[in-house]
Parts: sequence; structure tokens; C-alpha cells
Amino acid sequence: MSQPAPYQIDVSVTTRYLPEQSQPEQNRFAFSYTVIISNNGGLPAKLTSRHWIITDGDARVQEVRGPGVIGQQPTIEPGASHTYSSGTVLATRVGIMQGSYQMLGADGTKFDAEIKPFRLAVPGALH
Repeated sequence: MSQPAPYQIDVSVTTRYLPEQSQPEQNRFAFSYTVIISNNGGLPAKLTSRHWIITDGDARVQEVRGPGVIGQQPTIEPGASHTYSSGTVLATRVGIMQGSYQMLGADGTKFDAEIKPFRLAVPGALH
């Protein structure tokens, strides 16, 4: 059996439309997203910063960079995960988010953990 790679960070995301925080008549569509960041590697890794690329249904792109996630810079041990929830507001009923987390490994290695594209959509907006 092979050893796990020193760093293997996997990211999964679930989303939810928030009708109570949205104002469709003003082109304001609110979404929450819950992220699970899993360390499937062999060494601890600290999440130091984030980079989001948010594209709405009209192809308007917004980039967000900042330290950590929701005010935290968690260290994720091998076999463990870190979960958090956040949100965003779009001017369209559909959008896509993607990006990366900048990580610092226990041995000083800096690397990016990819956040694959995921869709934000008002229920019924997609056929």
C-alpha cells in the first residue's frame, strides 16, 4: 500500500438559495455556500488565504482575495477536515464560483488547493 502524498487537499461545496435575503425585483439574489476542506495527505496544512472568482449570469466577474476564511486560518491535520459557511449576492439568478485556497504545509511548502467551479442558481432558473 502506498503512502499518501504529503499534501492532498480536497474541497467540496454545497449551495443554497436564500429567498428571504433576496430582492429579485432589485436584481439581488443571495446564496449561502458550505465548504468542506479535507486533508487527504500525509502532513498538516494551514489555510492562509483565499482567492474567489465569482461570475454572474451576465459574465460580470468579481474577484475576492483575503486572509483565511471567515476570520480563521485553520490548520487541518491529515485525515481531518474543516467546514465553514459563507455567502454571496449576485445580480443575476445564476452564477458560478471557483478559486483556490493558499495553503502552508507543515514543512514550509506553499501550495494552492483548487476550488472547482460550482453553480449558484435560483431554483427553477435552469431548465
